[in-house]
Amino acid sequence: MTTFYGSLFLISVLLTAWYLLIWHRNFDTNITMVFVLVPIACLGYFFFSRSRGLWEALAYQRVIYLSGCYLSLFIFLSILDICKIRINRWLRMGLFLMSTVIYASVLTIGIRTWYYKKVSFVMTGAGPVLRKSYGFMHTVYYVEILAFFAAGLWVIFRSWKKRRQVPRSLLLLVVFPESLSVAMFLIVRILQAPFDVYPVGYVLALVLYLIISNRISLYHVNETVIDSMVREREIGYVSLDFKYRYLGSNHMAKVLMPQLQELAVDEKLGHPGERMPGCHRDADKLCHYLEEFREDSRKNTFVFTLHGEGQEERFFNVNVNYLYNGSRKVGYLVTFTDDTANRRYIRLLDHYNEELQSQVEQKTEHIVRMHDNLIMSLAMMVESRDNSTGGHIKRTSEGVRILVEEIQKEGRMSLSEEFCRDVIKAAPMHDLGKIAVDDAILRKPGRFTEEEYEKMKEHAAEGAKVIHRILLDTEDVSFKTVAENVAHYHHERWDGCGYPEGKRGEEIPFEARIMAVADVYDALVSKRVYKEAFDFEKANAIILEGMGSQFDPDLAEVYRKARPRLEAFYLRLR
Repeated sequence: MTTFYGSLFLISVLLTAWYLLIWHRNFDTNITMVFVLVPIACLGYFFFSRSRGLWEALAYQRVIYLSGCYLSLFIFLSILDICKIRINRWLRMGLFLMSTVIYASVLTIGIRTWYYKKVSFVMTGAGPVLRKSYGFMHTVYYVEILAFFAAGLWVIFRSWKKRRQVPRSLLLLVVFPESLSVAMFLIVRILQAPFDVYPVGYVLALVLYLIISNRISLYHVNETVIDSMVREREIGYVSLDFKYRYLGSNHMAKVLMPQLQELAVDEKLGHPGERMPGCHRDADKLCHYLEEFREDSRKNTFVFTLHGEGQEERFFNVNVNYLYNGSRKVGYLVTFTDDTANRRYIRLLDHYNEELQSQVEQKTEHIVRMHDNLIMSLAMMVESRDNSTGGHIKRTSEGVRILVEEIQKEGRMSLSEEFCRDVIKAAPMHDLGKIAVDDAILRKPGRFTEEEYEKMKEHAAEGAKVIHRILLDTEDVSFKTVAENVAHYHHERWDGCGYPEGKRGEEIPFEARIMAVADVYDALVSKRVYKEAFDFEKANAIILEGMGSQFDPDLAEVYRKARPRLEAFYLRLR
């Protein structure tokens, strides 16, 4: 048995080393604790198999139970995190204290009768064995294990049925380590295995958690997208607090400004509001950028030129913005984005013929498509935070397209092709303001309280601000105006009872009136966490009833003609 348990300990250490090798900041803390506890348990089994007396065996038994008492807790907490379920921190602490109380009773083995009433040491052919009769805390220990197991399975089942944003592959994977502990219990207690096989289950669980950890990091969209963008686009960034103290930078920023390597963390660049004679040789450029930004936050874009020995010049766009901790401003973030290729294209326009100019136009069109895709990706990232509106962006965008095409067919409203294009293009951006809404509100599985609803209503004005910043330097002014109006006013009502400004009638931009119909229609015929989807007849009655009060009455006929296409579109989605 010593060789068997020693091999399991070695395997558990190797698996933990592998986990440390691939560790990423997105890895779950509770899974990390599993990788800490399992080698401890395997080591306890190894030394127990070599024990030659009662007190020595009991000492190693306490080491084994250190893992046993806490593993079920951390496995359960990892399931909650994977399923994106938050529990009160006091409840989390209470569960930890419960496991600690059980382990404290384990420490009394041989002294009190709480965990083992009686215990004796026997050496058999298979190795040392403890013969014991159990106390009441041992029963509590089993109840804890079974309770965590049942609660974990219930959470997995509910998430499979209700939470579409939880990856199904992870839910399937996490069932296995959740079930292994119970399987090992059945083998030992019911099938009367000749030796303790719990370590086998522990090691198998580590293998599964390696797979789970790799998968989890893929689903942290914000972090993976940022990491990918920084690597692919060679983005450098430097962060500083409001007193111009250096907080940190990445490798690319240090390549651009080598003197950053000489700056110590928390070292000041200089004094805010003054010219910085004491700045480091490269840091004085940062001082200049920050001073300009402090004087006028609209002056946040600059150009940085890198002169490499024997190499062509490289140009970087520099952007200065506030650094946030949650919703609180804590300093400044300076980013450097390689813009060399774009500037080379501009030079081609000045020096080459029409054929090359055509190539540049193709590249520009590609950049525009990338810009549009980036905006759509940003909108979908925002939507991914909202557990009640999955697919809302795509559905409402198609609804707007159908309504606009009906308006064009009818011909009564003389809308330009440019305006119609802009409205359709702006539709996916209408809820961008939800990026500023707290997760606790946005992801609430039910109706909002009055206070929560007031917070949610702020997303309309916030959306307009976000779009204004994104499209600040765009040459397509008409699209910028339409996109801001769609985000800002799509919750206004014809009778003036909407938000955020209580506009009424034709005070509401026409593009927002179109968006309002598509937005409400989708809310009616789609399932939300607080309601089931309405059938088309009921939704149609509500929309028509709202013409003249909630919606522009001139859109009533447009909606009637668009209704068959709307219903056909939503039927295809079901």
